[in-house]
Amino acid sequence: MFESLSDKLQNVFQRLRGKGALTEQDVSEALREVRLALLEADVNLKVVKDFIARIRERAVGVEVLEGLHPAQQVIKIVDEELTGLLGGDQSPLTFAPRPPTVLMLCGLQGAGKTTHAGKLAALLRRQGRNPLLVAADIYRPAAIKQLQVVGEQVKTPVFTLGDKADPAQIARQGVAEAALGGQDVVILDTAGRLQIDAALMEELQRVKAAVGPQEILLVVDAMTGQEAVNVAQGFNEALDITGVILTKLDGDARGGAALSVKGITGKPIKYVGVGEKMDALEVFYPDRMASRILGMGDVLTLIEKAEAALDEKKALEFEKKLRQNKFDFEDYLDQMRQMRRMGPLDQILGMIPGLGGQIGKLQGADMELGEKQLRQVEAIICSMTVQERREPALINGSRRRRIAAGSGTTIQDVNRLLAQFEQMKKMMRGLTQGDMGLAGAGLPGMAGAGRGGKHAGSNKKNKRKPPPAFKFPFGRR
Repeated sequence: MFESLSDKLQNVFQRLRGKGALTEQDVSEALREVRLALLEADVNLKVVKDFIARIRERAVGVEVLEGLHPAQQVIKIVDEELTGLLGGDQSPLTFAPRPPTVLMLCGLQGAGKTTHAGKLAALLRRQGRNPLLVAADIYRPAAIKQLQVVGEQVKTPVFTLGDKADPAQIARQGVAEAALGGQDVVILDTAGRLQIDAALMEELQRVKAAVGPQEILLVVDAMTGQEAVNVAQGFNEALDITGVILTKLDGDARGGAALSVKGITGKPIKYVGVGEKMDALEVFYPDRMASRILGMGDVLTLIEKAEAALDEKKALEFEKKLRQNKFDFEDYLDQMRQMRRMGPLDQILGMIPGLGGQIGKLQGADMELGEKQLRQVEAIICSMTVQERREPALINGSRRRRIAAGSGTTIQDVNRLLAQFEQMKKMMRGLTQGDMGLAGAGLPGMAGAGRGGKHAGSNKKNKRKPPPAFKFPFGRR
Protein backbone atom coordinates (compact mmCIF):
# COMPACT_ATOMS: atom_id res chain seq x y z
CA MET A 1 0.00 0.00 0.00
CA PHE A 2 1.08 3.59 -0.75
CA GLU A 3 4.07 2.13 -2.61
CA SER A 4 4.28 4.88 -5.25
CA LEU A 5 3.87 7.76 -2.80
CA SER A 6 6.20 6.19 -0.26
CA ASP A 7 8.99 5.71 -2.81
CA LYS A 8 8.77 9.32 -4.00
CA LEU A 9 8.78 10.80 -0.49
CA GLN A 10 11.66 8.64 0.64
CA ASN A 11 13.71 9.72 -2.40
CA VAL A 12 13.10 13.37 -1.48
CA PHE A 13 14.21 12.84 2.10
CA GLN A 14 17.24 10.81 1.06
CA ARG A 15 18.51 13.82 -0.88
CA LEU A 16 17.88 16.08 2.12
CA ARG A 17 19.90 13.78 4.36
CA GLY A 18 22.82 14.08 1.97
CA LYS A 19 23.10 17.80 2.64
CA GLY A 20 24.64 19.49 5.65
CA ALA A 21 22.97 22.75 6.58
CA LEU A 22 19.72 23.40 4.70
CA THR A 23 18.92 26.65 2.95
CA GLU A 24 15.41 27.96 2.41
CA GLN A 25 15.81 27.03 -1.25
CA ASP A 26 16.62 23.41 -0.29
CA VAL A 27 13.42 23.22 1.75
CA SER A 28 11.37 24.83 -1.03
CA GLU A 29 12.68 22.40 -3.64
CA ALA A 30 11.95 19.44 -1.37
CA LEU A 31 8.42 20.68 -0.68
CA ARG A 32 7.83 21.17 -4.40
CA GLU A 33 8.64 17.51 -4.96
CA VAL A 34 6.46 16.48 -2.01
CA ARG A 35 3.61 18.50 -3.52
CA LEU A 36 4.02 16.78 -6.90
CA ALA A 37 4.17 13.37 -5.22
CA LEU A 38 0.91 14.03 -3.36
CA LEU A 39 -0.86 15.29 -6.49
CA GLU A 40 0.31 12.22 -8.44
CA ALA A 41 -1.08 10.12 -5.58
CA ASP A 42 -4.50 11.65 -6.36
CA VAL A 43 -4.69 13.64 -3.13
CA ASN A 44 -7.22 16.47 -3.16
CA LEU A 45 -5.67 19.78 -4.38
CA LYS A 46 -6.99 21.83 -1.44
CA VAL A 47 -5.66 19.25 1.01
CA VAL A 48 -2.23 19.34 -0.68
CA LYS A 49 -2.05 23.15 -0.61
CA ASP A 50 -2.94 23.31 3.10
CA PHE A 51 -0.53 20.49 3.92
CA ILE A 52 2.44 22.08 2.12
CA ALA A 53 1.66 25.50 3.63
CA ARG A 54 1.73 24.09 7.17
CA ILE A 55 5.04 22.30 6.56
CA ARG A 56 6.61 25.37 4.95
CA GLU A 57 5.59 27.54 7.87
CA ARG A 58 7.34 25.21 10.30
CA ALA A 59 10.25 24.07 8.14
CA VAL A 60 11.73 27.44 7.12
CA GLY A 61 12.12 28.58 10.72
CA VAL A 62 15.48 29.15 12.39
CA GLU A 63 15.17 25.94 14.44
CA VAL A 64 15.32 23.84 11.28
CA LEU A 65 17.72 25.78 9.07
CA GLU A 66 20.24 26.21 11.88
CA GLY A 67 19.64 22.95 13.71
CA LEU A 68 22.24 20.25 14.27
CA HIS A 69 20.25 17.77 12.15
CA PRO A 70 18.11 19.91 9.84
CA ALA A 71 17.10 17.10 7.46
CA GLN A 72 15.85 14.94 10.35
CA GLN A 73 13.90 17.91 11.71
CA VAL A 74 12.19 18.46 8.34
CA ILE A 75 11.31 14.76 8.17
CA LYS A 76 9.96 14.93 11.73
CA ILE A 77 7.75 17.89 10.74
CA VAL A 78 6.46 16.03 7.66
CA ASP A 79 5.77 12.96 9.81
CA GLU A 80 3.76 15.01 12.32
CA GLU A 81 1.81 16.85 9.63
CA LEU A 82 1.16 13.63 7.70
CA THR A 83 -0.17 12.07 10.89
CA GLY A 84 -2.48 15.06 11.33
CA LEU A 85 -3.59 14.81 7.70
CA LEU A 86 -4.53 11.15 8.23
CA GLY A 87 -6.60 12.06 11.30
CA GLY A 88 -4.21 12.64 14.21
CA ASP A 89 -5.27 10.30 16.99
CA GLN A 90 -6.91 6.93 16.44
CA SER A 91 -10.72 7.18 16.59
CA PRO A 92 -12.31 4.28 18.50
CA LEU A 93 -15.92 3.22 18.08
CA THR A 94 -18.52 4.85 20.31
CA PHE A 95 -20.47 2.27 22.32
CA ALA A 96 -23.88 2.92 23.84
CA PRO A 97 -24.01 3.15 27.67
CA ARG A 98 -26.80 0.58 27.52
CA PRO A 99 -26.48 -2.13 24.86
CA PRO A 100 -27.08 -2.83 22.10
CA THR A 101 -24.78 -0.43 20.27
CA VAL A 102 -26.01 0.16 16.70
CA LEU A 103 -23.44 0.43 13.89
CA MET A 104 -24.95 1.43 10.53
CA LEU A 105 -22.90 0.65 7.43
CA CYS A 106 -23.61 2.63 4.26
CA GLY A 107 -21.98 3.20 0.88
CA LEU A 108 -22.30 2.69 -2.85
CA GLN A 109 -23.08 -0.67 -4.37
CA GLY A 110 -19.94 -2.76 -4.79
CA ALA A 111 -17.95 -0.95 -2.11
CA GLY A 112 -17.89 -4.07 0.09
CA LYS A 113 -20.49 -3.26 2.79
CA THR A 114 -21.72 -6.82 3.24
CA THR A 115 -18.23 -8.35 3.37
CA HIS A 116 -16.98 -5.67 5.75
CA ALA A 117 -20.04 -6.07 7.96
CA GLY A 118 -18.78 -9.62 8.48
CA LYS A 119 -15.18 -8.49 8.95
CA LEU A 120 -16.30 -5.95 11.54
CA ALA A 121 -18.33 -8.61 13.34
CA ALA A 122 -15.28 -10.89 13.40
CA LEU A 123 -13.09 -8.12 14.80
CA LEU A 124 -15.64 -7.27 17.51
CA ARG A 125 -15.92 -10.93 18.45
CA ARG A 126 -12.14 -11.07 18.93
CA GLN A 127 -12.55 -8.09 21.27
CA GLY A 128 -15.09 -10.00 23.38
CA ARG A 129 -18.26 -8.48 21.89
CA ASN A 130 -21.37 -10.40 20.84
CA PRO A 131 -22.60 -8.86 17.56
CA LEU A 132 -25.73 -9.40 15.48
CA LEU A 133 -25.78 -8.81 11.72
CA VAL A 134 -28.99 -7.29 10.31
CA ALA A 135 -29.81 -7.67 6.60
CA ALA A 136 -31.42 -4.33 5.66
CA ASP A 137 -30.53 -4.48 1.94
CA ILE A 138 -33.71 -5.68 0.24
CA TYR A 139 -32.86 -4.64 -3.32
CA ARG A 140 -29.61 -6.25 -4.43
CA PRO A 141 -30.16 -9.83 -5.60
CA ALA A 142 -28.86 -12.38 -3.08
CA ALA A 143 -27.72 -9.63 -0.65
CA ILE A 144 -29.48 -11.36 2.26
CA LYS A 145 -28.05 -14.75 1.32
CA GLN A 146 -24.57 -13.28 1.03
CA LEU A 147 -24.81 -11.79 4.52
CA GLN A 148 -26.00 -15.15 5.87
CA VAL A 149 -22.99 -16.89 4.29
CA VAL A 150 -20.67 -14.24 5.72
CA GLY A 151 -22.36 -14.62 9.12
CA GLU A 152 -21.65 -18.36 9.08
CA GLN A 153 -18.00 -17.72 8.25
CA VAL A 154 -17.54 -15.38 11.23
CA LYS A 155 -19.90 -17.36 13.54
CA THR A 156 -22.30 -14.43 13.94
CA PRO A 157 -26.14 -14.70 13.75
CA VAL A 158 -27.99 -12.82 11.02
CA PHE A 159 -31.43 -11.22 11.45
CA THR A 160 -33.66 -10.85 8.40
CA LEU A 161 -37.33 -10.26 7.56
CA GLY A 162 -36.86 -11.13 3.89
CA ASP A 163 -36.78 -8.81 0.90
CA LYS A 164 -40.37 -7.56 1.16
CA ALA A 165 -40.15 -5.69 4.46
CA ASP A 166 -39.29 -2.01 4.86
CA PRO A 167 -35.57 -1.41 5.68
CA ALA A 168 -36.42 0.89 8.61
CA GLN A 169 -38.73 -1.78 10.04
CA ILE A 170 -36.01 -4.45 9.58
CA ALA A 171 -33.51 -2.26 11.42
CA ARG A 172 -35.92 -1.51 14.27
CA GLN A 173 -36.86 -5.16 14.78
CA GLY A 174 -33.22 -6.21 14.44
CA VAL A 175 -32.27 -3.95 17.35
CA ALA A 176 -35.16 -5.35 19.41
CA GLU A 177 -34.04 -8.90 18.57
CA ALA A 178 -30.51 -8.09 19.75
CA ALA A 179 -31.81 -6.73 23.05
CA LEU A 180 -33.80 -9.93 23.62
CA GLY A 181 -31.04 -12.24 22.47
CA GLY A 182 -28.27 -10.68 24.53
CA GLN A 183 -26.25 -9.31 21.59
CA ASP A 184 -24.48 -6.08 22.57
CA VAL A 185 -23.70 -4.78 19.04
CA VAL A 186 -25.99 -4.54 16.00
CA ILE A 187 -24.36 -4.15 12.58
CA LEU A 188 -26.79 -2.90 9.91
CA ASP A 189 -25.99 -3.86 6.32
CA THR A 190 -27.91 -1.27 4.30
CA ALA A 191 -28.62 -0.96 0.58
CA GLY A 192 -26.39 0.88 -1.88
CA ARG A 193 -26.74 2.26 -5.35
CA LEU A 194 -24.38 2.65 -8.28
CA GLN A 195 -24.40 6.37 -7.58
CA ILE A 196 -25.67 8.77 -4.92
CA ASP A 197 -29.34 9.57 -5.46
CA ALA A 198 -32.26 11.07 -3.53
CA ALA A 199 -34.05 7.72 -3.07
CA LEU A 200 -31.00 6.11 -1.48
CA MET A 201 -30.43 8.99 0.91
CA GLU A 202 -34.08 9.19 1.91
CA GLU A 203 -34.11 5.47 2.78
CA LEU A 204 -30.90 5.71 4.78
CA GLN A 205 -32.23 8.75 6.65
CA ARG A 206 -35.35 6.75 7.58
CA VAL A 207 -33.20 3.88 8.87
CA LYS A 208 -31.11 6.35 10.87
CA ALA A 209 -34.24 7.94 12.37
CA ALA A 210 -35.69 4.51 13.23
CA VAL A 211 -32.77 3.22 15.31
CA GLY A 212 -30.54 6.22 16.16
CA PRO A 213 -27.19 4.50 15.48
CA GLN A 214 -24.16 5.34 17.62
CA GLU A 215 -21.96 5.06 14.53
CA ILE A 216 -22.67 5.60 10.84
CA LEU A 217 -19.70 4.10 9.01
CA LEU A 218 -19.23 4.79 5.31
CA VAL A 219 -17.61 1.95 3.37
CA VAL A 220 -15.61 3.24 0.39
CA ASP A 221 -13.12 1.71 -2.04
CA ALA A 222 -9.65 3.22 -1.56
CA MET A 223 -8.74 2.31 -5.14
CA THR A 224 -11.18 4.92 -6.53
CA GLY A 225 -9.05 7.81 -5.24
CA GLN A 226 -10.75 11.20 -5.51
CA GLU A 227 -14.08 9.58 -6.33
CA ALA A 228 -14.01 7.97 -2.88
CA VAL A 229 -13.57 11.44 -1.38
CA ASN A 230 -16.51 12.79 -3.41
CA VAL A 231 -18.68 9.89 -2.25
CA ALA A 232 -17.65 10.49 1.36
CA GLN A 233 -18.54 14.16 1.05
CA GLY A 234 -21.98 13.35 -0.38
CA PHE A 235 -22.86 10.80 2.31
CA ASN A 236 -21.55 13.05 5.05
CA GLU A 237 -23.75 15.95 3.92
CA ALA A 238 -26.84 13.72 3.89
CA LEU A 239 -26.24 11.49 6.93
CA ASP A 240 -23.54 13.16 9.04
CA ILE A 241 -21.38 10.02 9.07
CA THR A 242 -19.17 9.36 12.08
CA GLY A 243 -16.33 7.56 10.33
CA VAL A 244 -15.04 5.73 7.27
CA ILE A 245 -14.00 2.15 6.48
CA LEU A 246 -11.52 2.17 3.58
CA THR A 247 -11.51 -1.11 1.65
CA LYS A 248 -8.76 -2.53 -0.60
CA LEU A 249 -6.11 -0.37 1.04
CA ASP A 250 -3.58 -3.16 0.55
CA GLY A 251 -3.83 -2.65 -3.21
CA ASP A 252 -3.76 1.15 -3.18
CA ALA A 253 -0.29 2.25 -4.34
CA ARG A 254 -1.27 5.93 -4.43
CA GLY A 255 -3.18 6.65 -1.21
CA GLY A 256 -5.18 9.65 -2.40
CA ALA A 257 -8.40 8.61 -0.66
CA ALA A 258 -6.78 7.90 2.71
CA LEU A 259 -4.92 11.20 2.65
CA SER A 260 -7.93 13.28 1.59
CA VAL A 261 -10.97 11.93 3.46
CA LYS A 262 -10.29 13.55 6.83
CA GLY A 263 -9.32 16.90 5.32
CA ILE A 264 -12.44 17.13 3.15
CA THR A 265 -15.13 15.60 5.38
CA GLY A 266 -13.63 16.18 8.83
CA LYS A 267 -14.55 12.56 9.65
CA PRO A 268 -11.90 10.00 10.62
CA ILE A 269 -10.93 6.73 9.00
CA LYS A 270 -11.74 4.11 11.66
CA TYR A 271 -10.94 0.84 9.89
CA VAL A 272 -9.11 -0.30 6.77
CA GLY A 273 -9.57 -3.47 4.75
CA VAL A 274 -6.19 -5.00 3.90
CA GLY A 275 -7.09 -8.31 2.26
CA GLU A 276 -9.82 -10.70 1.23
CA LYS A 277 -9.93 -12.91 4.31
CA MET A 278 -12.50 -12.24 7.03
CA ASP A 279 -9.79 -11.28 9.52
CA ALA A 280 -8.26 -8.73 7.13
CA LEU A 281 -9.74 -5.65 8.81
CA GLU A 282 -7.48 -3.42 10.89
CA VAL A 283 -8.02 -0.49 13.21
CA PHE A 284 -6.61 2.61 11.50
CA TYR A 285 -3.79 4.34 13.36
CA PRO A 286 -2.79 7.60 11.62
CA ASP A 287 0.64 7.79 13.28
CA ARG A 288 1.53 4.23 12.33
CA MET A 289 0.37 4.73 8.75
CA ALA A 290 2.40 7.94 8.46
CA SER A 291 5.49 6.05 9.66
CA ARG A 292 4.94 3.34 7.07
CA ILE A 293 4.50 5.87 4.26
CA LEU A 294 7.77 7.53 5.24
CA GLY A 295 9.59 4.19 5.37
CA MET A 296 10.01 4.13 9.15
CA GLY A 297 8.14 0.87 9.66
CA ASP A 298 5.31 -0.01 12.02
CA VAL A 299 6.63 -2.12 14.86
CA LEU A 300 3.51 -1.80 17.02
CA THR A 301 1.18 -3.26 14.37
CA LEU A 302 3.73 -6.01 13.70
CA ILE A 303 3.74 -6.91 17.41
CA GLU A 304 -0.07 -6.97 17.51
CA LYS A 305 -0.17 -9.25 14.45
CA ALA A 306 2.39 -11.54 16.06
CA GLU A 307 0.42 -11.71 19.30
CA ALA A 308 -2.80 -12.48 17.41
CA ALA A 309 -1.24 -15.11 15.13
CA LEU A 310 1.12 -16.89 17.50
CA ASP A 311 -0.11 -19.33 20.11
CA GLU A 312 1.37 -18.49 23.54
CA LYS A 313 0.96 -22.04 24.86
CA LYS A 314 2.76 -23.45 21.83
CA ALA A 315 5.44 -20.80 22.23
CA LEU A 316 6.15 -21.94 25.78
CA GLU A 317 6.31 -25.56 24.66
CA PHE A 318 8.60 -24.50 21.83
CA GLU A 319 10.94 -22.68 24.23
CA LYS A 320 11.06 -25.72 26.48
CA LYS A 321 12.03 -27.94 23.53
CA LEU A 322 14.70 -25.45 22.51
CA ARG A 323 16.25 -25.51 25.96
CA GLN A 324 16.29 -29.32 25.81
CA ASN A 325 17.75 -29.20 22.27
CA LYS A 326 14.76 -31.12 20.88
CA PHE A 327 13.83 -28.72 18.07
CA ASP A 328 12.61 -30.76 15.06
CA PHE A 329 10.91 -30.26 11.69
CA GLU A 330 7.42 -30.41 13.23
CA ASP A 331 8.33 -27.37 15.33
CA TYR A 332 9.89 -25.73 12.27
CA LEU A 333 6.69 -26.25 10.26
CA ASP A 334 4.48 -25.03 13.09
CA GLN A 335 6.52 -21.84 13.53
CA MET A 336 6.44 -21.16 9.80
CA ARG A 337 2.67 -21.61 9.58
CA GLN A 338 2.13 -19.27 12.52
CA MET A 339 4.30 -16.67 10.81
CA ARG A 340 2.32 -16.99 7.57
CA ARG A 341 -0.91 -16.35 9.48
CA MET A 342 0.38 -12.83 10.13
CA GLY A 343 -0.25 -11.93 6.49
CA PRO A 344 1.53 -11.62 3.14
CA LEU A 345 5.30 -11.39 3.25
CA ASP A 346 5.43 -7.90 1.70
CA GLN A 347 3.09 -6.52 4.38
CA ILE A 348 5.20 -8.02 7.19
CA LEU A 349 8.46 -6.70 5.75
CA GLY A 350 6.92 -3.26 5.24
CA MET A 351 6.35 -2.97 8.99
CA ILE A 352 10.00 -3.56 9.87
CA PRO A 353 11.91 -0.28 10.39
CA GLY A 354 14.54 0.21 7.72
CA LEU A 355 12.91 -2.18 5.26
CA GLY A 356 9.98 0.04 4.27
CA GLY A 357 11.97 1.79 1.58
CA GLN A 358 13.17 -1.53 0.16
CA ILE A 359 9.75 -3.13 -0.39
CA GLY A 360 9.31 -1.51 -3.79
CA LYS A 361 12.63 -3.01 -4.90
CA LEU A 362 11.55 -6.42 -3.60
CA GLN A 363 8.24 -6.41 -5.45
CA GLY A 364 7.70 -8.78 -8.34
CA ALA A 365 10.11 -11.63 -8.88
CA ASP A 366 12.00 -11.31 -5.58
CA MET A 367 8.85 -11.20 -3.43
CA GLU A 368 7.29 -14.05 -5.39
CA LEU A 369 10.51 -16.01 -4.83
CA GLY A 370 10.17 -15.53 -1.07
CA GLU A 371 6.56 -16.74 -1.09
CA LYS A 372 7.54 -19.62 -3.35
CA GLN A 373 10.30 -20.66 -0.96
CA LEU A 374 7.85 -20.67 1.95
CA ARG A 375 5.49 -22.95 0.05
CA GLN A 376 8.41 -25.12 -1.04
CA VAL A 377 9.64 -25.54 2.53
CA GLU A 378 6.15 -26.55 3.66
CA ALA A 379 5.83 -29.07 0.80
CA ILE A 380 9.21 -30.67 1.61
CA ILE A 381 8.44 -31.04 5.33
CA CYS A 382 4.95 -32.40 4.60
CA SER A 383 6.55 -35.05 2.35
CA MET A 384 8.56 -36.40 5.27
CA THR A 385 7.25 -39.17 7.50
CA VAL A 386 6.45 -38.34 11.12
CA GLN A 387 9.58 -40.19 12.20
CA GLU A 388 11.73 -38.22 9.75
CA ARG A 389 10.34 -34.92 10.99
CA ARG A 390 11.13 -35.84 14.57
CA GLU A 391 14.54 -37.39 13.79
CA PRO A 392 16.07 -35.54 10.80
CA ALA A 393 19.30 -37.52 11.19
CA LEU A 394 17.44 -40.50 9.63
CA ILE A 395 17.14 -38.70 6.27
CA ASN A 396 19.72 -40.45 4.09
CA GLY A 397 20.18 -40.35 0.32
CA SER A 398 17.25 -42.60 -0.64
CA ARG A 399 14.92 -40.78 1.75
CA ARG A 400 15.99 -37.45 0.26
CA ARG A 401 15.12 -38.68 -3.23
CA ARG A 402 11.70 -39.83 -2.03
CA ILE A 403 11.02 -36.53 -0.22
CA ALA A 404 12.05 -34.52 -3.30
CA ALA A 405 9.79 -36.59 -5.54
CA GLY A 406 6.89 -36.31 -3.12
CA SER A 407 7.18 -32.53 -2.77
CA GLY A 408 7.81 -31.76 -6.43
CA THR A 409 11.25 -30.32 -5.65
CA THR A 410 14.85 -31.34 -6.29
CA ILE A 411 17.31 -33.17 -4.07
CA GLN A 412 19.29 -29.92 -3.94
CA ASP A 413 16.23 -28.14 -2.47
CA VAL A 414 15.91 -30.84 0.20
CA ASN A 415 19.64 -30.63 0.99
CA ARG A 416 19.41 -26.85 1.27
CA LEU A 417 16.54 -27.07 3.74
CA LEU A 418 18.34 -29.66 5.84
CA ALA A 419 21.44 -27.43 5.96
CA GLN A 420 19.36 -24.38 6.94
CA PHE A 421 17.65 -26.44 9.62
CA GLU A 422 20.98 -27.44 11.16
CA GLN A 423 22.16 -23.82 11.09
CA MET A 424 18.97 -22.74 12.83
CA LYS A 425 19.37 -25.43 15.50
CA LYS A 426 22.88 -24.16 16.26
CA MET A 427 21.67 -20.57 16.42
CA MET A 428 18.74 -21.49 18.67
CA ARG A 429 21.05 -23.47 20.95
CA GLY A 430 23.30 -20.42 21.29
CA LEU A 431 20.37 -18.18 22.13
CA THR A 432 18.97 -20.48 24.80
CA GLN A 433 22.40 -21.00 26.36
CA GLY A 434 22.68 -17.22 26.55
CA ASP A 435 19.33 -17.24 28.42
CA MET A 436 17.72 -15.02 25.80
CA GLY A 437 14.73 -17.27 25.38
CA LEU A 438 12.12 -16.65 22.72
CA ALA A 439 12.32 -12.88 23.02
CA GLY A 440 15.81 -12.97 21.56
CA ALA A 441 14.80 -15.38 18.81
CA GLY A 442 12.25 -13.03 17.29
CA LEU A 443 12.63 -10.33 14.69
CA PRO A 444 15.53 -7.89 15.16
CA GLY A 445 14.39 -5.03 17.35
CA MET A 446 11.24 -6.85 18.50
CA ALA A 447 12.46 -7.98 21.89
CA GLY A 448 11.23 -5.73 24.67
CA ALA A 449 8.93 -3.78 22.36
CA GLY A 450 5.68 -2.52 23.85
CA ARG A 451 2.71 -0.44 22.85
CA GLY A 452 3.37 2.56 25.03
CA GLY A 453 3.29 5.17 22.31
CA LYS A 454 4.27 5.87 18.76
CA HIS A 455 7.60 4.18 19.31
CA ALA A 456 8.09 0.94 21.18
CA GLY A 457 8.72 1.16 24.90
CA SER A 458 9.78 -1.42 27.43
CA ASN A 459 7.74 -4.42 28.48
CA LYS A 460 8.40 -3.69 32.11
CA LYS A 461 6.83 -0.29 31.83
CA ASN A 462 3.85 -1.50 29.83
CA LYS A 463 3.56 -4.81 31.69
CA ARG A 464 3.43 -6.72 28.42
CA LYS A 465 5.05 -10.03 27.60
CA PRO A 466 7.28 -10.13 24.54
CA PRO A 467 5.60 -11.76 21.54
CA PRO A 468 6.40 -15.40 20.81
CA ALA A 469 9.31 -15.79 18.45
CA PHE A 470 9.22 -16.67 14.83
CA LYS A 471 11.92 -16.87 12.21
CA PHE A 472 11.80 -16.53 8.47
CA PRO A 473 12.31 -20.18 7.46
CA PHE A 474 14.25 -19.53 4.28
CA GLY A 475 17.66 -18.03 3.76
CA ARG A 476 19.48 -16.36 0.92
CA ARG A 477 20.44 -18.44 -2.04
